[in-house]
Amino acid sequence: MYKRFLEWIASAKGMRQLINIYGPYFGAGVKATYIDKDFRQARVSLPLRWYNKNYVGVHFGGSLYSMIDPFYMLLLMNNLGKDYIVWDQSAEIEFIKPGTGTVSATFIITDEMLKEIKDKTANGDKFLPTYPVVITDEEGEIVAKANKTLYIRQKQ
Repeated sequence: MYKRFLEWIASAKGMRQLINIYGPYFGAGVKATYIDKDFRQARVSLPLRWYNKNYVGVHFGGSLYSMIDPFYMLLLMNNLGKDYIVWDQSAEIEFIKPGTGTVSATFIITDEMLKEIKDKTANGDKFLPTYPVVITDEEGEIVAKANKTLYIRQKQ
């Protein structure tokens, strides 16, 4: 039974379901709507609700940031494997327009990204790549742009 549970958690479907019941995301209304079987792509959404509005009635900036927080890290951890340390190091976010309705963001891991990581960490060096994230509304208009910097290195 325990082995089946571990296999479920290690699957994309299991991870998506676990993220969706994880307290901080559940409480903020963040939903992982898609995680690709090979962990190369993820999509998250955040509907506007009374509990994630700010004082002027639009998406609270902290909720917008929280919806994008761990996804590059999670996708890369699953693509690089147990021989790598992957951490979120820093982020910056620029709010472009007020977010109303449901907003979403997509994360994509490419072969080029994985090759660059492996090349830059091959000698045991740390690598601090920065990846862009765009948060859009239901009409596809940009609500916010963020840059996520990760800390990546091979384990000793």
